[in-house]
Amino acid sequence: MVKVNLSVLALGVTLLLLAETWAQNPRKRLAPPKPNKAQCCDEVRSLKVQVANLTSLLEELSRKQDTELMNVLRQLMELDKQNRQQEARVTEAESKYSEINNRVEIMQLQTLQSATQTSSDAIYDCASLYSKNYRISGEYKLPKDDFLGTPELNVFCDMETNGGGWTLIQRRKIGLTSFNRDWKQYKSGFGSIRGDFWLGNDHIFRITRQPSMLRIEMEDWEGQTRYAEYGFFTVGNELNSYKLFLANYSGNAGDSLRYHNNTNFSTIDKDNDKCVDDCASRRKGGYWYNCCTDSNLNGVFYRYGEHTKSSDGITWYGWHGSNYSLKKVEMKVRPAGFQP
Repeated sequence: MVKVNLSVLALGVTLLLLAETWAQNPRKRLAPPKPNKAQCCDEVRSLKVQVANLTSLLEELSRKQDTELMNVLRQLMELDKQNRQQEARVTEAESKYSEINNRVEIMQLQTLQSATQTSSDAIYDCASLYSKNYRISGEYKLPKDDFLGTPELNVFCDMETNGGGWTLIQRRKIGLTSFNRDWKQYKSGFGSIRGDFWLGNDHIFRITRQPSMLRIEMEDWEGQTRYAEYGFFTVGNELNSYKLFLANYSGNAGDSLRYHNNTNFSTIDKDNDKCVDDCASRRKGGYWYNCCTDSNLNGVFYRYGEHTKSSDGITWYGWHGSNYSLKKVEMKVRPAGFQP
């Protein structure tokens, strides 16, 4: 019994010693492993490099796309330009073909009707040609007439507008012909019969010796058109300074020629207006100036209508006022009793 108690006592002493030893030297807890800072920074730098590379690649792809898009646009613009040039060539060829065809037909008609004429059926104007079945608009040659003392004359006939039979006495559409001319040039005429021209005051006087009417057609730079017609129109001879007489306006352009009624023709070297100012010099053309203008159809050709500094353009006050120069004008006459 004593032996057992000693064993128990020895075990107790041993446990007590172990407890004391534990208390004096407690076990330290294991801390989690610290991260490797160098390795972490390398990974971040690698990611940044990859992001930078991807950004650069995207920018390069974007630049290439923009360049390719610009190249495509340039190609489209070039194709459009070539297409328009081709269309212009086709239109020009068609126009020349039509013009040549018209000339051939006109020559054939004039050949068929070139028999000797008497003074009773002489060809005075385009209305006379129309009555002889000339129905194609274009350039014609009026034969001279010894009985009337009229010379041979090239004219442009409008055989379509409002029944046809019109003889053009003036046209403005290109702008390469100056209308700031002297008395002699306005008397005999100048310019190209198929371009810009003035038929000549002597010829206008001859054509309007019979009761005549005047039609003025206008176009602005926006493509809009207007017209003015005068049921009575005549011009005096040179001794009367080609004085203008007109009446009976109709149309949609405004009656801007009435102010010039009963006025003499003036040029840069013959001031016949009713004003202290020299209107022909100020308005830079030959015209029936009063004091000075409500219209100036023989003024300066300004492109796109711009001439705000002065009133010397191709103006018609009843439509665009005094500071707008028209793109196109045609003045044409025919007998007052004309019947299509």
